[in-house]
Amino acid sequence: MTDPIRILVADDHEAVRSGVTAILGADPCIEVVAEAENGFAAVVACHEHRPDIAFIDLRMPGTDGIWATERITAETSTRVIVLTTFDSDELVMQALAAGAHGYLLKSVSGTEMLQSIRHVMADRRVIDPAIASGLIERALTTNRPAPAARATGAAAASAASAFAAADSLTSREREVLTLLAQGLSNQAIADVLGVSVTTVKTHVGSLYAKSGVASRVQLAGLASML
Repeated sequence: MTDPIRILVADDHEAVRSGVTAILGADPCIEVVAEAENGFAAVVACHEHRPDIAFIDLRMPGTDGIWATERITAETSTRVIVLTTFDSDELVMQALAAGAHGYLLKSVSGTEMLQSIRHVMADRRVIDPAIASGLIERALTTNRPAPAARATGAAAASAASAFAAADSLTSREREVLTLLAQGLSNQAIADVLGVSVTTVKTHVGSLYAKSGVASRVQLAGLASML
């Protein structure tokens, strides 16, 4: 018999933890092995129980979900699925940059939650459909070709902005950016540079902040302009 998928649920609201646990517990292939009410407790529980997946809320007292996600993914083999009420693009990007494999809203159905577990166990990323559609629409709007009369000016402004960001990069950030542009994951970049995954995530976060872009694809485009 296949071992059950081991899950940790971290949320500061007991009712939410109980609800998620009830949904997951109804599946015989899933076992909720621990619960936590804040980010620090979630990290401790992941070290102690070694769950396959941790559902982490973003807004918790004390240490929040982004901090917990960074620690969990850097220090354990547990994969993180963010489960939150917040759907801003910025938080999605922060969570993914911190190492999360998935980002779901608390309005997600039980079936979708269970499916997300299977996807993440298969090493696939999961974004709540309600968020994904908005991200795609905004990306299409951002990348839609401008009228010919304005295209040249827009392209020049974009290039100038990218070069300005490049000029502000440290030598290590340039190294991380170059490897990222080659398609390497945070872990692979860490292995090449001989640093921790947490350090790489910090540099990637800095690249996002300095460049103003919202995806690794856009960061890779910036690398081509260095």
